[in-house]
Amino acid sequence: MVMLEDVTLFARVVDKGSFSAAGRDLRLSAAVVSHRIMALEKRLGARLFSRTTRSMHLTTSGQLFHERALDLIEAASRAEASVSEESGIPKGAIKVTAPLGLGRRLLGPAVVRFREAYPGVDIRVRLSEHLLDLVDEGIDVALRLSEMPNSSFIMRKVADIERVLCAAPAYTHKAGSPKTPADLMHHRCLLLRFPGSRQFRWQLADLDGKAELVTVTGPFDADDGDLLTQWALDGQGIVLKPIFEVARHLANGSLVRVLPDFRPSSVTLAVIHQTRQLVPPKIRIFTNFLTDEARRYVEAEMKQADGISPVRP
Repeated sequence: MVMLEDVTLFARVVDKGSFSAAGRDLRLSAAVVSHRIMALEKRLGARLFSRTTRSMHLTTSGQLFHERALDLIEAASRAEASVSEESGIPKGAIKVTAPLGLGRRLLGPAVVRFREAYPGVDIRVRLSEHLLDLVDEGIDVALRLSEMPNSSFIMRKVADIERVLCAAPAYTHKAGSPKTPADLMHHRCLLLRFPGSRQFRWQLADLDGKAELVTVTGPFDADDGDLLTQWALDGQGIVLKPIFEVARHLANGSLVRVLPDFRPSSVTLAVIHQTRQLVPPKIRIFTNFLTDEARRYVEAEMKQADGISPVRP
């Protein structure tokens, strides 16, 4: 008899395109994935993949089995959701992604509290400043802090977040403060870089709302926003940050605003998940929980600095 977990593994191999990629996603070695796929082929009495040293493709039998496998996985998901709905107790695993800093400070503690309330749910966390593809990576829920594009995903907005340019007093004392956005091209700017990042172009609007896009450079860049904040605190340059992430530092004077008459474009903090005909209770409950946790976190951070530009819910 073919087991559902082997069907799910097969579908993940097809989705990821290789045994090793599917294994990383499921926390299995490529050897284990290969052994289980070969065992599945033996039970079915058919080759599912045509493999060479450089490529792997579904056979005709594999294509037919894949179609039925997706139906089976969807049916199993619906069955699990219906039972969870009836009992009111969410069960299963949830794969979640978030930016590095928010993952450490917000998501990490939140998932512990969620697991205490719902011990039948396991949480798998992926932290990255790079916006992971929810479909390709098999992500159930994402905590995002970005300019939100139109998409087919379901979004629970936490707040629209103002961003600020700031630097340590030691930096502005030594290098001076820019007077116009164009002056930033002559300053050391601390950049968030990862594949596909556009953070080397800062958009600033004056008091009349006229926007200007400035290409900035600097000696330091990183794919971790917290490291950029630390470099700014150390006097290494100017950083562009969501205001709640630096509210404490602005309040105590360890960072000061730069170009206060020019407003950077805002970002949206939101919890998103894929569109489904039937959203499993575990996803619905976790999404609501994480949205509430994120709102409380942002409000707590902003209370550290009276008079600093607020978030807009």
